[in-house]
Amino acid sequence: MTNDQRQALAGLLNDMQAEMEGLRLWDTLPPEPAAFQSATPFFADTMKFTQWLQWVFIARFRAILAEDHPLPAQCDVAPLAEETLRDVPEDTDRLVALIRDFDAHF
Repeated sequence: MTNDQRQALAGLLNDMQAEMEGLRLWDTLPPEPAAFQSATPFFADTMKFTQWLQWVFIARFRAILAEDHPLPAQCDVAPLAEETLRDVPEDTDRLVALIRDFDAHF
């Protein structure tokens, strides 16, 4: 993946954060440490999807990009985002679109 593609991914992560902050879905405090020990996909048994998105997905991808680590071969979070965020009272269409754009880079 080129440096331009990595910069585009970093920009999308920043846009996701800004959108979540605007929707008041961005938490100031992380979940309890035990929540991060989940073996369930997306930590669904210990976190809300928005918590996982903030504290696991965005945080890990920022670390991967900052350290110039190899990126995964694929990313397919948008379907889960569409399903999970459907039940959130906030208008999450833009957030889902940003996640879909992120997925499309892989």
